Amino acid sequence: MVETPISTQEPSFFGWPGPASEPAPALSVVAPMYNEAGGALRLVNEIAQALAGIDHEIIVVDDHSDDETASLLENAMDAFNQLRVLRHGENAGQSRAIRTGVLAARAPIIAMLDGDGQNDPADLPMLYEKLIAGREGVSVAMVAGERVTRRDNVAKRWASSLANGLRRRLLKDGAMDTGCGLKVFYREAFLRLPYFDHMHRYLPALMRREGFQVEFMPVSHRPRVHGASKYTNLGRFLVALRDILGVMWLISRSKSPKSVTETRD
Repeated sequence: MVETPISTQEPSFFGWPGPASEPAPALSVVAPMYNEAGGALRLVNEIAQALAGIDHEIIVVDDHSDDETASLLENAMDAFNQLRVLRHGENAGQSRAIRTGVLAARAPIIAMLDGDGQNDPADLPMLYEKLIAGREGVSVAMVAGERVTRRDNVAKRWASSLANGLRRRLLKDGAMDTGCGLKVFYREAFLRLPYFDHMHRYLPALMRREGFQVEFMPVSHRPRVHGASKYTNLGRFLVALRDILGVMWLISRSKSPKSVTETRD
C-alpha cells in the first residue's frame, strides 16, 4: 500500500478537484474514525449499500488509531473501489478529521457521519435528496439529522440534553440535537466556516452565521456494539461551556451584507 501525503492547506475557492481524468462523484461521505476496528468494515459496507443508487466516494479519516482500524480499511480498498483512506500523523480530534475529509473530497456535496456505527447510513439518501431539492425560494446549505430515539445510556443522554438545552437557548440555532453526526451539506459552504476544535457540534449555528439556511430531519440512532466512547460526560460538558461562549462571540462579531450584486458592462 502506497501512502500519499494529502495537503491540509486551504483549497481554491472552487474546491479541490481530483485528477482531471477522474470525474468527480455526486457525493462524498466523510467518516472520522479512531480505534473503530470492531466495526469499520461493517460501516463502509453499509454506506456502500445505502448509496448504491448515488455516485459517491467514501472517505474514512483514521485519526491515528492505535488498533487495526487503518490496516483493515486499507485491505478493504480492493473490495470497495469508492473507498479512500486518509490517516492523521497524530491524533487531532473529530473536528479536524472531518475537515481533513472535506478538504480531500471531490464532490460538491458532503455527507458526514460518526465512525462508531451509531448513525445509520440508510438515512443518508433521505438527507441528500432533501438538500438537493432545497425549499421553494430558499437556498438550503445543510440538512442535519436529529436523533428520534437515543440509544445511549442514561448518563450520556442526560449530559447531552443539558448541553443541547444550553446551546439552543444561548445560540438560538434552531437545532434540537447538534450531537447527531449525520449531516449533509455543500462543501463550499462548510469551507467558509471558521475552524476550531469541536466545531462539528455547532455547524447549524455557524452555517446560519454565514447566512446559510439549515433544515432538520429526524433520523434513527443505534446502540454502540463495539469500542468505547472517546468522551466523558463531564469532559464533554465542560468543553461545551467554553465552546458555546466562543461561538457566541463569533456570532456577535459577524456582519451580513444581506446580498451581493456585481455590476457588469
